[in-house]
Amino acid sequence: MRLFAMCCAGLMASTPVFAQDRETLGVGRLFNNDYFGDGEDRWRSGSYALSIVRGEEWSSATPTAFGSLLEYRLRSEIIAPEALNGAGSDDRAYVGSISAGVHTHFTQSDWDVSLGADLVFVGPQTGVLDFQDSVHDFINAPSVSAGVDEGQLKNAVYPTLVAQAMRPITLNENTRILPFVEAQIGVENFLRVGADVTIGPVLGDDLWLRDSTTGHLYSGITSEAVGTGFVLGADYAFVGDSAYFPASFGTDAEDTRFRARAGVHSRNANGFSVFYGLTYLSEEYIGQTQGQVVGSLNLNFSF
Repeated sequence: MRLFAMCCAGLMASTPVFAQDRETLGVGRLFNNDYFGDGEDRWRSGSYALSIVRGEEWSSATPTAFGSLLEYRLRSEIIAPEALNGAGSDDRAYVGSISAGVHTHFTQSDWDVSLGADLVFVGPQTGVLDFQDSVHDFINAPSVSAGVDEGQLKNAVYPTLVAQAMRPITLNENTRILPFVEAQIGVENFLRVGADVTIGPVLGDDLWLRDSTTGHLYSGITSEAVGTGFVLGADYAFVGDSAYFPASFGTDAEDTRFRARAGVHSRNANGFSVFYGLTYLSEEYIGQTQGQVVGSLNLNFSF
């Protein structure tokens, strides 16, 4: 809690821009679900991210001042065993998480930088397991067993710091390469390196935010550009401590992880936009039988 408070205080006190007028410049959303990918309901089962971006203005580029552009981020996630009951239901601890945080985006020496802090709540206190069980009852899907319930992560709150630096490299007016490095300390500790390639003018002038589960880029501030664009990406992470694999459960995390993703963004002049993407996630723990493919979806309408 103290770490989170210190980071938030630093964001709010770092520049006089906080005393100036702000407005909501954009709202970003991304929904991930294993069912949209390989048709299963396991491991990185589902998540939802909501980002509200506020600042003075948006000029198709991140500002140079630290703290002048803020993203207020809310996330929920379900990380489940291979099965919710029966065989495979004891391969990893069930994780229901809800997080809230503040992140700032700025440009420094041609690098697009993101720094922020989140509070990650896990355990029965989040109500995520009960919510999933209720939804499964409603749609006649497999229910959560008592063993999975008893083995879920215990109540805890993890202050978490995240930093990313991304260097846009423009090849031509339609194609950019975005190498990046990302580090996190908190609920999971890791160092990640990777790159994305964006193809299409519709992807050039937005503020792009990175989803923590898949690595997909979703729009936090949307430009007026219309058309269709494609994105390809991959990254590799070196993983340290992870609260998602408590020693008491007996499952050990892999030391490294790999992600590969592809997606398509489409936007028309009437304010309708859609994104659909797929991401391959490598095995996260020793003994996981295979990787998985997660689907991502974002729909926006203008009324």
